[in-house]
Amino acid sequence: MKSRLCDMLGIEFPLFAFSHCRDVVVEVSKAGGMGVFGAVDVRSPEAFEAELAWIDAHVDGKPYGVDFIVPNKYEGKGEKITQADAAKTVPQSHKDFARQVLTSHGIDVEDLTDERFARGSKIGRNIRDEGAQSLLDIALSHPIRLIANALGTPPTYMLERSKAAGVPVAALVGSPKHALKQVEAGVDIIVAAGTEAGGHCGDIGTMVLVPDVVQTLRAAGSDTPVLAAGGIVTGRQMAAAVAMGADGAWTGSVWLTTPEAETSPVVKEKMLAATATDTIRSKSRTGKFCRQLKSDWTDAWEAEGAPKPLPMPLQSIVSDTAMSKVLKLANGGHEGARQLASYFVGQGVGMMRSPLSSREVVREFMEDYLAAAERLGGSLEG
Repeated sequence: MKSRLCDMLGIEFPLFAFSHCRDVVVEVSKAGGMGVFGAVDVRSPEAFEAELAWIDAHVDGKPYGVDFIVPNKYEGKGEKITQADAAKTVPQSHKDFARQVLTSHGIDVEDLTDERFARGSKIGRNIRDEGAQSLLDIALSHPIRLIANALGTPPTYMLERSKAAGVPVAALVGSPKHALKQVEAGVDIIVAAGTEAGGHCGDIGTMVLVPDVVQTLRAAGSDTPVLAAGGIVTGRQMAAAVAMGADGAWTGSVWLTTPEAETSPVVKEKMLAATATDTIRSKSRTGKFCRQLKSDWTDAWEAEGAPKPLPMPLQSIVSDTAMSKVLKLANGGHEGARQLASYFVGQGVGMMRSPLSSREVVREFMEDYLAAAERLGGSLEG
């Protein structure tokens, strides 16, 4: 495909696949797109090194990237506090509420102790500068071709070190003004993520956001490439984004139901049966607005009288601790846990009907894109 991002990054098709699963990253990159491995969920620097080493050994030299989440704002930013220190600030009321929700679904919470909550969450460690820098050290020691950051302008050390290594930096935005701010900071690729997106997202729809971001950047004299994101699960949607001025598509949800994905079997089953209205944009999972699959867990946090979600990363300490137990029980057949099970996913879930392999998804994107481009061309008088 003719695309400046293909030329910049050495890929065949400007389809970017964000995933926490190394297998998805490898399969997408080998199929001609670019897999982007999510670093925020890794257990430790050692585990991150092992994941990237595995990707290097299996990707056949194809380009891949790494995605970080280093927010501009979060509870305790700039303070020298440990993960355990942060966990101690979680109110008892929130821990008790989580236990109450699980108990009401027939789950024994005897092991959901305060000490277990005090272990914190992986996200709490990896979004902090110290944790992110240690992961960046590892990422740049591998032959990655892209660094991406979500939830704000990449920190100066990320921009400077990536550029020194010759690695382009992408950043996710939810508004035109944020896109301008990212370009002024030195970001190389803008990912315009609409509210339909799974995970953290803003409140502007993709159909409006993408052309607005492109127009705003061009009016400011910037030719920075823009990727469209948010609800994109088909090649025809990707073609529509390109027609609006995007240089390709950034995707995440569509990979969650592939056999390679890290998603739990119960959640995959729920996603394949879901419609576009079965997601919710809520702070109940991470402390920032985040789109996820509706479940009894999300309903509980939206109900009258529920505690107000804590700021990031404290809410993750509550939700990650409880949901790790829920998912284990759900996969074991516990019906109450199944009703609570949830995961990050966008509104495109309503079009995710078959558990295709990652390579099959890429192929379908390519074929669907081509068919859409032909339809568009055919709409013009000869």
